[in-house]
Amino acid sequence: MSIAIPGFDCSPLTLDGERREVYRRGQGRAVIVMSEVPGITPQVARFATRVADAGFSVWMPQLFGTPLEPVTPASAMRTLARVCISREFRVLAAHRSSPIVDWLRALARHAHAECGGPGVGAVGMCLTGNFGLAMMLDAPVIAPVLAQPSLPGGITHAQRSGLHASPQEIAAAHERIDQQGARILGLRFSGDPMCRAERFERLQAEFGPAFQAIVVPSRHANPDALPPAHSVMTTHLIDREGEPTRAALDRTLAFLHEQLNRP
Repeated sequence: MSIAIPGFDCSPLTLDGERREVYRRGQGRAVIVMSEVPGITPQVARFATRVADAGFSVWMPQLFGTPLEPVTPASAMRTLARVCISREFRVLAAHRSSPIVDWLRALARHAHAECGGPGVGAVGMCLTGNFGLAMMLDAPVIAPVLAQPSLPGGITHAQRSGLHASPQEIAAAHERIDQQGARILGLRFSGDPMCRAERFERLQAEFGPAFQAIVVPSRHANPDALPPAHSVMTTHLIDREGEPTRAALDRTLAFLHEQLNRP
């Protein structure tokens, strides 16, 4: 039985033979919101609400964890333990995406067919942060937002700079950039130990001006949230005018409008 999230409709959706619950809210061009660890937290649901209220149709699949479970060290570790043994995620793969991305591509195609427009937005966070990049292969994703992309894990330079995407997926991203005007937005805190500077340096080297990086100084993270500074638009957001995290959220919404509401 699905768990209700206030303001969202929830229904099962079977794609590629796999059934998942998908939470929906809003009208307009489609934006897929993928949750961070430990799942669709109250902060993730609040972010998805902001996207819907900005004029988009939000599709938020249940990927892991328990919806509306608060962020705690225990809930994060419990989710990570399950993800690490799941066949749907490759947490250490630098040059391959996770198998779950195939289902997310199918979701993007389905959402685009229903909502129309030039393409689909895809916002990934933390564990799902690089998924939007990989989804540019075989799916109409033209506005991927990579929020604190944390895969692959690991300590080597190859892992810290890895994009969790195959050469074919990176080539597809270049093709969408060149042929459809796709752009990529990335967000991270400056001192984030799970999303190091090397990853954004690699994205900048790979995609040049098609990649826009927003790096928020870690001192501007919400001090009431658990450290380290990590979740720019959710847990560590200070939702107040003049705050760098609020500016990052506003820029993300503007980016989605620029990409998805073109003539």
